[in-house]
Amino acid sequence: MKLGEKLRYLRLVEGTLRGLNREMTQQDLARALKKELGRGLSQSYLSQIEGGARPHLTNASRMLLARFFKVHPGYLVDDPEGFHTELTSDLRATEDRLDLWLINGAEQFARDPDLSQALLDVAKYKDTRKCLLLLGAILESPELVERLTEVLRPGAGAEWAKNGEPSSARRKKATGANL
Repeated sequence: MKLGEKLRYLRLVEGTLRGLNREMTQQDLARALKKELGRGLSQSYLSQIEGGARPHLTNASRMLLARFFKVHPGYLVDDPEGFHTELTSDLRATEDRLDLWLINGAEQFARDPDLSQALLDVAKYKDTRKCLLLLGAILESPELVERLTEVLRPGAGAEWAKNGEPSSARRKKATGANL
């Protein structure tokens, strides 16, 4: 895992731990560092780290972030290719990659709060792979998708239609009806 990915992950975890119900933004982190530790890093510096423009931290920055997130300073470096901190199975490594992929997706779709939250919920679930396999099985039965939507989110089914169209619009297209 790269340093930028680790920092994004730590912001997500910290936001959850602080009860924000969202990840801590770079700006939130910059303010919290200054307020809680008396020293800070700028939002632009944090952005450069996460974006890979600054692949290494200064020792002072590393120690500040490690103290804030309560992690070992050695965690805040790029891991060597194939490196694992514990004995893990290939399945656990897959889970970690899936979780990171989902978290990144949640960031990319931040303007759609429902979708972003759904991606984070799947990433937080203890068995991400199982969730995605279950979703795949549900999608094999389109009528099951409609029924589950009606049961789990009453009233939302019409707006959660395929291809972003309300189901009423799909019915009109299919029947050629004009209202």
